Amino acid sequence: MTLPVTPSFRLDGRRAVVTGAGRGIGLACAEALAEAGAHVTLVARSLGEVEAATSDIAAAGGRAEAARLDVSDLAAVAAFFAQRPGFDVLINNAGTNRPKPMTQVSEADYDAVIDLNLKAAFFVAQAAAQRMIDEGIAGSLIHMGSQMGHVGGINRSLYCASKWALEGLSKAIALDLAPHRIRSNTIPPTFIETPLTRPFFEDAAFTASVLAKIKLGRVGQVEDIMGAVLFLASDASALMTGSSLVVDGGWTAD
Repeated sequence: MTLPVTPSFRLDGRRAVVTGAGRGIGLACAEALAEAGAHVTLVARSLGEVEAATSDIAAAGGRAEAARLDVSDLAAVAAFFAQRPGFDVLINNAGTNRPKPMTQVSEADYDAVIDLNLKAAFFVAQAAAQRMIDEGIAGSLIHMGSQMGHVGGINRSLYCASKWALEGLSKAIALDLAPHRIRSNTIPPTFIETPLTRPFFEDAAFTASVLAKIKLGRVGQVEDIMGAVLFLASDASALMTGSSLVVDGGWTAD
């Protein structure tokens, strides 16, 4: 009997790029990919952050480089991808949030959240995918969504709008790119403790409200995202596209 062989989770010889990679979820994604053997390019608006992260990954035995890129600058995005060989994996992670009641949302708030979470994400994916197509790379696009792209949330009108849109965008991208063997999926996490979210958890009432909905009873950590990223980046998920790998501790199951 010939037994089936488990597809590899290794990424040796592959190139990956992670946006918003200086800290938090982005940094964890970059480290997961580097641990699996990928050469990872970490990009962010602040070069200092990604340079420090790159040094830490290299010290741990990974291969990484840092690059400054403001993903909201579409000309810079186009130039970034045009000037480099095609990547095998994109982690479309850069994002923002301005939580407030919908009656208090300004046009500036709207533009800041939608432009980064949706517009920039689209054009980053477009530029990455075009290079994959040009070079015949069967790549993987992984968009960092949110459980708020599957449910509603108090004071999250803009964030929900952007993340729901990202889910639909990823499905449509998956259909467009399937003939090129390029996959597109999302990872929607629950609340993950990061430098960005940590101040929210100083509010005991907020923390209690979050834990009441996370059925596994704890706030997520960046390590909880790393396995999902590795799965979607690797051959282990070779037949998975247009889907959403929800990492929410049961929030959306209720």
